[in-house]
Amino acid sequence: MILDKVNYTYSRDTAYEKHALKDVSLKIEDGQFIGIIGHTGSGKSTLIQHLNGLMRADSGTIFFNGENIYDKDYDIRALRAKVGLVFQYPEHQLFETTVFKDVCFGPGNQKLPSEEVESRASEALRAAGLPEHLWQQSPFEMSGGQKRRVAIAGVLAMKPQMLILDEPTAGLDPKGRDEILDQVAKMRRDLHMTVILVSHSMEDVANYVDRLIVMNRGQVMLDGTPRQVFSHYKELEAVGLAAPQVTYLMHELRKAGLPVDVDATTRDEAKASILKAVARP
Repeated sequence: MILDKVNYTYSRDTAYEKHALKDVSLKIEDGQFIGIIGHTGSGKSTLIQHLNGLMRADSGTIFFNGENIYDKDYDIRALRAKVGLVFQYPEHQLFETTVFKDVCFGPGNQKLPSEEVESRASEALRAAGLPEHLWQQSPFEMSGGQKRRVAIAGVLAMKPQMLILDEPTAGLDPKGRDEILDQVAKMRRDLHMTVILVSHSMEDVANYVDRLIVMNRGQVMLDGTPRQVFSHYKELEAVGLAAPQVTYLMHELRKAGLPVDVDATTRDEAKASILKAVARP
């Protein structure tokens, strides 16, 4: 997917006008695991809703699989099947009497044969990590983490090429958060899909994503690997963000005279660097 100088303004020509996206240009490679961070109002939610056509840019172009999604004859419904978006607190969108029926809803709307619909639902539920004995239960009787898995499975049943997750771990305890993100990472590997994760947790993006995009005031402020982006932690602090706690720890250790890697962003990287530093003669 390619975004070329995408702009979007809320409440145009009113007293409440807000320029939410300003000349945003990005190239999203197939198979990447991308994190998007930014403070409230930075443009990240507006951006992801442009990626599957829920919102239309005021100016600029978005290409998916080489096609301009704003061409008059382009099939936006087909795009939304290929670019799946799971909103924050997706369990609020669950409505069927059983988990299996809920996951069947999306592909069922595509007028596929019932056998195909059920096959897709089964595959999606397994990919989302929900055991079969739960499939006939009501989704409303499940834990928060299980409901998230059901919602993710509902999008996976559409067989998307790209999965966008808007704060998928919001409100979950640490165990539930790790379980969801571990499962997302596994799905990405197994299904060879592109994943975009919007998150407020610096630790989550540091641990899981390959590429990190920082949004600020509707623009791309930083774009690189987590190590590259978090090396600019002072700049992030200036716009109300931060780096993972590991980053601050490593800088404190360096100030104390220990020759550690200050660009470490995960606990494993920090551990390896500290052990190497203390082992030096």
